[in-house]
Formats: sequence, structure tokens, C-alpha cells
Amino acid sequence: MLDIAVLPEGEWPSDLDWEALATRAAEAAFARTPYAGWSTDPAAIEVAIRLTSDDEVHALNRQYRGKDKPTNVLSFPMIQPDLLDTVTQNSDDGEVLLGDIVLAHGVCVAEAAERNIPVADHATHLIVHGCLHLLGYDHQDEAEAEAMEEIERQTLRQLGLHDPYSVRED
Repeated sequence: MLDIAVLPEGEWPSDLDWEALATRAAEAAFARTPYAGWSTDPAAIEVAIRLTSDDEVHALNRQYRGKDKPTNVLSFPMIQPDLLDTVTQNSDDGEVLLGDIVLAHGVCVAEAAERNIPVADHATHLIVHGCLHLLGYDHQDEAEAEAMEEIERQTLRQLGLHDPYSVRED
């Protein structure tokens, strides 16, 4: 079972049900991976999502990635990718903290505006992207990037959302 906890802080719109949006995005992302069964596994797979400021993401990006700038999303996996296949069988208390995802408000809003899409749609994409990182997917080389982007495209299409990697000619 997926347990998604969302903590919106600062300027994130309070009129959105962030918990429902994040749960929908995470469940759809997981469904496109070998970990699809986790949504029905009796162990609780926990993901924490923090919606925060550019300043906080900037500080985290500098501290953990050595990049002195804000970014749209950061993922902090708590489980090594090679242990993911057995993680639910080895849980002592039936709970597994998969990791944390952090989104930067200003960057997310600016990127949504550039793409001419709602902030909620872009945040959904970033949560899908972050979940895939927690599951060991990456985009360090071209083949990895293409595989990860294809999962994102399929997931967002299933959710009725835009292709985040299409080039728009306006």
C-alpha cells in the first residue's frame, strides 16, 4: 500500500487537494514500473512530499548535490536501488520509508507558465519524476533518460496530462 504524506508550505495554492494529487501521481508512476504491486502490498510504502520555497530547495541542492541554485524537484531515496525488490519482505513493522520528494514553488510556477500549463499539472509531472527517482530510475546518460522519460510520458498520458518532453511551437 502506498502512503503519501504531503506538506505544502508557503505560497503553494491552498485550494488544491495536494494529498489526492500526489497520491494519484505516485500510484500512476508506480503502476508503470516493476513495483506496481506495491499499491496492494500489505506493507506501507511511505513517500513524503514537501512543497516548499525556492530558497529551501536551493539550500538542499547546494548541500546534497553541490549545485548552488534552486531546481524544480529533488528526490532523496532512503533505499538503495538494488534492495528495492526485497524491501517489503524485510520490513520489521510493515512500514517502509521509500524516500522524500521536495518541490520548489517558484521554479514550478515559472516552468508551468513557460509551458502554458496549470501549476497542478506540472507539479503532478514533478511528483511522477521524483517517484521514479525513488525507485532507482535516473537520467545520467541518454539511454537512462529516454527510458525514464518514456515512463513519465505514459504515466502522464494515463492521467490525461501533457507530454512534458514535447517541443511546443507557438
